[in-house]
Amino acid sequence: MVTRSLDIGATGMLAQQQNVDVISNNIANMTTTGFKRQRAEFHDLIYQNKLRPGAPSADAGTSVPSGLQFGLGVSVGAIYRLHEQGTIQLTENDLDLAINGEGYFQIELPDGETAYTRASVYQLNENGEIVTPQGFRLQPGLSVPEDAIDIMVNSGGEVFVKIPDQVDFESIGQIELAKFINPGGLEAIGDTMFLETTSSGNANTGNPGEEEYGTIRQGAIENSNVNIVEEITNLIAAQRAYEMNSNVISTSDEMLQTITQLR
Repeated sequence: MVTRSLDIGATGMLAQQQNVDVISNNIANMTTTGFKRQRAEFHDLIYQNKLRPGAPSADAGTSVPSGLQFGLGVSVGAIYRLHEQGTIQLTENDLDLAINGEGYFQIELPDGETAYTRASVYQLNENGEIVTPQGFRLQPGLSVPEDAIDIMVNSGGEVFVKIPDQVDFESIGQIELAKFINPGGLEAIGDTMFLETTSSGNANTGNPGEEEYGTIRQGAIENSNVNIVEEITNLIAAQRAYEMNSNVISTSDEMLQTITQLR
């Protein structure tokens, strides 16, 4: 039926519009520290069976080898987040802490819930606590003494400060990282932060550099893992797919117009 092709073309246009939305968000965040790009996954829709494969075709026991099945279009079945490592960029800022390898920083939200992030830009609040740009505390909570003149974070996540009139650095705590069996199941909440879900599994915590946890690089940030060349290529492909689906609708409309003009 011509009307079926109209519906199929419409599903194709809608799916490609959603694909462009995903690609646009990736491109918009190409310079966002710690951002992880997304990818749309397409699924074909339910089929109409005019003649089922394997249906009996005669009393002799023969069966239909392929049948008659009409697809009803496409939809976006999932939007995956790809958590591969972004490039490390040196900044020489003492509180820029990049993770080289697996793991997420743990952030305490105002409601007491723990969020997880790969963003690596931190500051000190009025109490000397290490916090995100939004003022949320890095967990476990670490406080830098007011008279500290230098901060050092080693690759294992241990934080040291230099106090005036002291020769050696003094340890003030240990940064722990979290890992998930399925990081793609984390729920994004904005500000490059994620929440644990049933799909992600429970957070497993450990010290950087131990048990396959990544190491900490002080004075560096992790760039977005968006590949701009790949995204532009995907955008062009999505645009062409959108145009072809619109051509399906135009052709179906012309066929309907021909039918209505029959006398």
